This record gives sequence, C-alpha cells and structure tokens, in this order.
Amino acid sequence: MLDLAHEAPKPKVISGAKSDWELVIGLEVHAQVSSKAKLFSGASTRFGAEPNSNVAFVDAAMPGMLPVVNEFCIAQAVRTGLGLKAQINLVSAFDRKNYFYPDLPQGYQISQLYHPLVGEGEVLVDMGPGVARRVRIERIHVEQDAGKSIHDMDPTMSFVDLNRTGVALMEIVSRPDIRGPEEAAAYVAKLRQIMRYLGTCDGNMQNGSLRADVNVSVCKPGDYERYQETGDHRVLGTRCEIKNMNSMRFIQAAIEYEARRQIAILEDGGSIVQETRLYDPDTGETRSMRSKEEAHDYRYFPDPDLLPLEIEQDWVDEIAATLPELPDEKKARFVTEYGMTEYDAGVLTAETENAAFFEEVARGRDGKAAANWVINDLFGRLRKEGHGIGESPVSSGQLGGILDLIAKGDISGKIAKDLFDIVYTEGGDPAEIVEARRMRQVTDTGAIEAEVDKIIAANPAQVEKAKANPKLAGWFVGQVMKATGGKANPQAVNEIVSRKLGD
Repeated sequence: MLDLAHEAPKPKVISGAKSDWELVIGLEVHAQVSSKAKLFSGASTRFGAEPNSNVAFVDAAMPGMLPVVNEFCIAQAVRTGLGLKAQINLVSAFDRKNYFYPDLPQGYQISQLYHPLVGEGEVLVDMGPGVARRVRIERIHVEQDAGKSIHDMDPTMSFVDLNRTGVALMEIVSRPDIRGPEEAAAYVAKLRQIMRYLGTCDGNMQNGSLRADVNVSVCKPGDYERYQETGDHRVLGTRCEIKNMNSMRFIQAAIEYEARRQIAILEDGGSIVQETRLYDPDTGETRSMRSKEEAHDYRYFPDPDLLPLEIEQDWVDEIAATLPELPDEKKARFVTEYGMTEYDAGVLTAETENAAFFEEVARGRDGKAAANWVINDLFGRLRKEGHGIGESPVSSGQLGGILDLIAKGDISGKIAKDLFDIVYTEGGDPAEIVEARRMRQVTDTGAIEAEVDKIIAANPAQVEKAKANPKLAGWFVGQVMKATGGKANPQAVNEIVSRKLGD
C-alpha cells in the first residue's frame, strides 16, 4: 500500500491496431560496488588504467589461485540492502554460473542464485508531487564482473582487457511492478540516487558503473491485476530482455520500441519468443542477440572454492547505525522544516552535494527564500553553463551573505540579482561589494518622497489617470525606481506613491 501522501500512477496504455495493451517491466540493475579492490582479489578497480594492468593471478585464473572474499564489498552490499529496506540474509552462498565468457578467463562467473546476500526490499519511485510507484525488490546478489572485449582496434583480431574482471557487482532484481518507460527510467534514477547517498556505487553510467537489463512484456488491461491476485506470471505475457542499457533516455526508447514490436506480432496472430535483445540507438530498434537462457542452461552449482558466507546480526546492526539520512526522509524533512513544495524538495535532494549546499545556505535563514535562490538563480545558471554544484563559483557562504543583506533591508531583490551576478563572475564578499559600489538601497523616506513629488509634478496628466484607475500607480513606482537606479526601497516607494495619489 502506498503512503497516504501518494497515489499510484496509471499504467502506460498503448493502442494497438485491434485493442489496448499495457506494459509490464522488470529490471535487473548491475551496480559496481564502490571499493578500491575487487571482490575476490586485491587488484585495483581504478577506471581508465592501462589495459590489463589491474589484474591479479586470481582474476587471470592462474592454476592453483583461490578466491578470497573482500569483506568491504560484502559490507557495501549489506549497506545497499539496508538502504532499500531489504531483508539481509545472515547466511548466503556463492555459485558458479557456467557460460562461455570470452573475457572471463575462468570460463564461469562466481555469482549467487540459490542463496543471495539480500532478500526482499522496496523502492518508492517518485513520478510527480503526490504520485509514486512502489517497486518491490526481489533480491540483491553479489557477483563478479567480466572483462571487456574490444573489436574495433584491428580488422582481423579482437583484444581483451581484463581490468574489470572480478570487479564486485550488486545485481538488484526487481519484481515486474514497473508499468511504463518513464517509470523504468525513474526507478533506475532512484536506485542510483539511493546508492550515491549510501556511497556504495558512484552511479556513473558512462563508465559502466551502473547498467540495466530491461525485461519487457505486454498484456491486456486487467491481466496485471490478475497476476497480483494469483501470482501467475503467465498472464503477463512472454518477456524479452534488453541487455546492457546505460542511459535513461535509451531505456525509455528501447521499451517503447520493444512494446510496439511485441504488440504488432501478437495482433498479427504470432507469438513472442523469449529471447535476449540489444538496443541500437542509431536505429532506435531492438534486435535479437540470442535465445533467452533459463537457470538450468547455466548449470549453476555451489562454488567449491568458497564456503557459505555467514555474517553476524551485530555486524549488520553496526552498518545500519552508520546509514545517512536517505533521499525520501531528507525530502520529507525539507518540506516540513523549510516549508517548501515537494517539487523543490525533490530538486534539492536529488544529489547529496546539492542538499548539503542548500542546508549551509539555509542555516539560520528563511528556508523558502534560500530554496528559491539556490534552485532558480544558482542551479539555473550552473545548468545553463553545463556545470554541477561542485563547480559553482558562488560558495554557500557568499549566497548566504546575499540573503542576509536582503533580510536586513540593505539591498532590494533587484539589487540582489545584480549583486549575485557580480559575485558569480568576479567573486568577493557580498557586503564589501555593496559598500564599495554604493549598491545599498535608499531607505530614507524623505529622499524617496522628494523623488515621488518631483515625478508627480512633472506628469499631471498621468496623475489624473492614476486617480481614476489606481492600477496605473505602478507607472509612478517604476519611474521612481528608475530615477534612483533601482536603489529605492520598493515597499517605501509603493506606500508613498499610494498615499500621494490618494490625497
């Protein structure tokens, strides 16, 4: 059941030539564990190293070499499980998955099938204010990554880089709870956000640290509800798996194409073949890679070189005690503590660095005003220039200083915009800049009143119009602000103009 503050989004409906269809999607997300060493060896995991330079004897499958479990990688997987509100299994085991891997020297992958480290959990995927999809996690198992085959360096030969071989992966397997392309991308984004908060995966999709296998099937309206009642997967239709997706945009495009491909086949009287497919971003199409294997095709069996993995509840509790405030909790706190909208809270908590920057600005100040300046002025300009918060030329202290000057009445909102631009482009202390450049707003009501009198005396026709239509008083306010270079206190100007025209 969803939280009271959220309702479930409607499933995506695709109109076929003969009837309507609904999408059913499940994802297997492969997340590289943030660790300096590999899962079963001490070799480095540094990205971008010279090919085959981060390879230990175990990774290269040299005779007699035995794997040794990296405790830190296991701790990171437990930490991820706790962040996803999942069951941590105190006893788990590694299995051998036998398959022809040209870039995995062992000829098999050490993974977990029968007894995974992490059991059932859940993720709340935000789809807009008050709308969210709860996606159930089936399990998270720990496994080693394969290397990389390179086919474009020579016309007659392929090359192998084993640097990734043995790098620890967490495979996060969802239930088929996702009902549309946007939800699928949002789910991956939410997982990435949570793991970045936890520090268990850097989420860099471009470097391959996070990638997804997307399982897609189509069914008739009402079939998914029957599955929920009976647990019978057959009513969801035959699924096809799209491998190695490393872009949110491509995930959505691949699902859209694959769903329409399946609908066309079914409405033409054909049947869907369960298979693994690849997405081609150049054509926007998926193509067959191989027939889909089942577990028995991989001839899984317990790895004889690794004992069952037994962990203590006290150790799990110690890890749980170190968890940071996670995105959903932080977002809810921002809404209540700072009085901002759910949307603004979502923007500010999207990345840990953004949230930390905002809280430094908002400390001891008006939270809503701070959010407005951080999101609209700072983030807006950084985004336009292709920068992140880590590259911001304006520090939290400088932005907080601008807010302090506004709160004290030293500068108006308009002057603050000009001051922000100076600080952004030139740097410096906001208060010192205001003094040095004489930017302090005019609060002397006598001086403001004299300026108002001058403009009223020079524009008698406009005065008569304003007295007949009070809305035209804004023209006088604008003239006063223009005459004072925007330095007059806007509130004082409005009050004096209103009083003068009402006399």
